Amino acid sequence: MSAQLQHHPRDASSVITELVDKYADELSELRRDLHAHPELSWAETRTCDQVVGHLDGTGWVVRRLDGGGVIADLGTGEGLVALRADLDALPVDDLTQDPWASTVPGVAHACGHDVHTAALVGAGLALAEVERAGLLSGRVRLLFQPAEEVMPGGALHVMGAGGLDDVDHIYGLHCDPTLDVGQVGLRVGPLTGAADALSVRLSGSGGHTSRPHLTEDLTFALGKVITELPAILSRRLDPRAGVSVVWGRVRAGSAHNVIPGTGEVAGTVRMLDAVAWADAERTIRSLVGHIIAPYGVTAEITYQRGVPPVVNGPQQTKVLATAVESVLGVPGHVPTTQSLGGEDFGWYLDRVPGAMGRLGTRTPGGPTFDLHQGNLRIDERATAIGARVLAEAAVVSLTA
Repeated sequence: MSAQLQHHPRDASSVITELVDKYADELSELRRDLHAHPELSWAETRTCDQVVGHLDGTGWVVRRLDGGGVIADLGTGEGLVALRADLDALPVDDLTQDPWASTVPGVAHACGHDVHTAALVGAGLALAEVERAGLLSGRVRLLFQPAEEVMPGGALHVMGAGGLDDVDHIYGLHCDPTLDVGQVGLRVGPLTGAADALSVRLSGSGGHTSRPHLTEDLTFALGKVITELPAILSRRLDPRAGVSVVWGRVRAGSAHNVIPGTGEVAGTVRMLDAVAWADAERTIRSLVGHIIAPYGVTAEITYQRGVPPVVNGPQQTKVLATAVESVLGVPGHVPTTQSLGGEDFGWYLDRVPGAMGRLGTRTPGGPTFDLHQGNLRIDERATAIGARVLAEAAVVSLTA
C-alpha cells in the first residue's frame, strides 16, 4: 500500500489521522487475513511476506531477518524511536467460527498478535506520509518480531540482529480484552511479571503399591514437590515479589496398583520483581533437593529462564499517555494493574527505556474474553486505534 495525500495537513497528527482513516478498511482486511493464516513461533514466513508487501515502496527501508522477523527504518537526523509488534500465533483451536477464522487446524491468533501486526503496518504507512510531508523530526524503526509466545522469546533474536542499535526509546501495545475499544491502559513501572518454565523429573525404584516400604515411593514424592515447593517459596523469597508456581502438567504411572519408576511435573514460575527473578532458579533447585531427600528418589530439574518483567519508564509512559489522549481524548487513557503474564518486550526494556500500553479490544457492553483462548474476539476498531496511537507515540517521542 502507498498513498499521496492531495494536500499537506498542518501537523503530524492530522497526517496520521487522515492516513489511518484512509486505510482503516484495508488494515482490517489485513488483520483478518493474518487471523485466517496464523503461523506458530519461528514459522512466521507468510506473515513476514505480508508485512514486507505492505511496506515496500512507501519509503521504508525494509530488511528481513534470517530466522524470522522484519526490521524497517524511516527518516533521517537525530533521535531514533522503535515501535514493536509480535507476529506469532498459538497452538490452540480457533473456536470463533468467524468468516476469517483460522484455516490452520490447531493454530490460532488467540493473543491478538494479528492486531499488533496490522496496527504497526498502519502506523508505518502513516509515518511514511508524515516523513514525506517533512514533519518527522528524527528516525523511526519498526520491529516485527517473531516468537513472542516461546521462551526466552524472539526479542533476543531481533536484538541480536541489531534491532535496538542506536535506539533511544521503544514503544508497544498489547491487546487487552478486559478494556473497551477506545481505551488504552497505562501504568508507570512494572506492567507484567517475570515468567520461567520449570520441570522436575523424579526417578526411583518402583514396585507394588502393597509394599511401599520396599520402594522409593516416587508418586508420593512427586506430590510433595507439587504441594510443598510453592508453599516453601513463599517463605524463602520476599513476599512482595509475588512469586507464583503453578503446575500445568503431571505425569506418573499407568496402573492404579503400581508405583512407577519415573514421574514428572511441569509448570511456570512467575514473579513481579526482577531481584527475586535473579535468585529464583538457585532457590528452587535447592528446595527441590530438600523436599525429596526423605524419599530416596533423584531429581532432574530443567529450569528455563523466560522473560524479565516489563517495566515502563515514567517519561516513556507519559509519551504514550500524550499519544493516547491525542487519539482518544483524556477518557481514553485509563489506569491498569501489573499482571503475572510474561511478555518478552521486557528484554527490550532491559536495554533501552520504553513503555507498553494495553489496547482495549472489547466491544462496549459485549462479552469479556480471555487471552490464549480459542474463542477470543476483538472489536475490529482496535486495529486502527492501535495504528494511530503507535504513530503518535513515535512523533511525540521524537519531539519531547
